[in-house]
Amino acid sequence: MTGVARSTWQYRKSPRPRVSDPMRQADRAYEARISDADRQHIESRILAGWADGNSVDHSFATAWDAGLMLASRRTWWRIAAQIEQQMLRPKVPTRAQKRDPRNKPILKATAPGQVWSWDITDLYSPWRGIVFKAYKITDIFSREIVGWRVEDREADYLAVDLFDTAITAHGAPKIVHADNGAAMKSDLLRDCLGSHNVKVSHSRPYVSDDNPFSEAGFRTMKYRPSYPRVFADIEAARSYLSEYVPWYNHEHKHSGIALFSPAQVHDGSWREVWQTRERALQRYFEAHPERFRARPRTPAPNDTVGINLPHKSPLPKAA
Repeated sequence: MTGVARSTWQYRKSPRPRVSDPMRQADRAYEARISDADRQHIESRILAGWADGNSVDHSFATAWDAGLMLASRRTWWRIAAQIEQQMLRPKVPTRAQKRDPRNKPILKATAPGQVWSWDITDLYSPWRGIVFKAYKITDIFSREIVGWRVEDREADYLAVDLFDTAITAHGAPKIVHADNGAAMKSDLLRDCLGSHNVKVSHSRPYVSDDNPFSEAGFRTMKYRPSYPRVFADIEAARSYLSEYVPWYNHEHKHSGIALFSPAQVHDGSWREVWQTRERALQRYFEAHPERFRARPRTPAPNDTVGINLPHKSPLPKAA
């Protein structure tokens, strides 16, 4: 009813007399408090241990092994924290990071079948801690998906089987690029690709834009309006990708390749489609020249595609 505890009510009705010279809680003499002599003994043992490069636990255990129990282990650590000469505390050795900085991967493709990029992404299930793994290999020049599979784990032997199938269907590329995952850097996969004379390239650690083609491909899939986000089981995930991959390769108008489909760029049929687009654009220009500042030209896929390619400096303007 009053909104305060019974004890508070009692003390307010019958307050205790004030103490003229109160003693701090920390200064009161408790039966459990260790003596000053024992505290100094513990401190001297801690300092001696530090001088030899030993921890507080080591000094505590050494005294214990000698049959000397001065205080609890926690008390030893509390006394150690109160020692003013903390600079004497030995520094814990840390793992030296003296690795040479990894060179920036620079990859260049002027035609399909030269450079592949691959990655693995998670497909969520209804159960916490259970995800399915979607493997995908992309030709960076055409953006065509040349290999894919969905499994319940990430494993190097599954990646090897994926690449064997893709190489059988499309031929071996010159370079395969990936990030630093365990399956990507496994010796089993490296040996498999080496048997086809394929070089291996990897992203730099903690550099997000060293593997842009695989990342962008998965982003396109996961941001598609029909993407289910959660798959009831692995068969549902496989069923979805079995429909998505043909759509992506043959129907998706990819903004990175001038709105052609990856399959059109991969087999070169984009040139005929480009002619149709160019004729339509020119007819539109002739009918409405006032809507343009200059004669337009239909965009075409780039002749060169790559990762971390140096930017061409613009030509100097004429004086």
